[in-house]
Amino acid sequence: MSDPKGEEAAGGSGRRARGELESDVLAALWAADGPLTARQVLERLPGDLAYTTVLTILSRLYDKGMLVRNREGRGYAYTPVRDEASHTARQMRSLLEEGSDREAVLTRFVSELSARDEQLLHQLLSGHDPRHERSDGRQ
Repeated sequence: MSDPKGEEAAGGSGRRARGELESDVLAALWAADGPLTARQVLERLPGDLAYTTVLTILSRLYDKGMLVRNREGRGYAYTPVRDEASHTARQMRSLLEEGSDREAVLTRFVSELSARDEQLLHQLLSGHDPRHERSDGRQ
């Protein structure tokens, strides 16, 4: 079942979970090679969404300071202000700051990391950035 705005939900009720459509729109913009119009974003989203729904989400994201827009024809083309990694890091930091016990939150977070992610985090904390390693394992 769809609502008049064309949004689908979690749990099969026809409506998306709160924030899911914003996340989908951001993902489409991050995956693009450059700015996208509302029509181009709509074409990259799953499901049967209304054009006006996509326009509304883009406007909300712009109003929140998450997108920049430039005039293109009679409409706008949108670009995210931050890349996906910066956006996710900001969300993680915000969640950490909301907790009343930072140590407990960080302890739980680290204890639930995969072995690979734990190793990566250890390397980053020690000042060693594995992204700059040569193929032979040396920097």
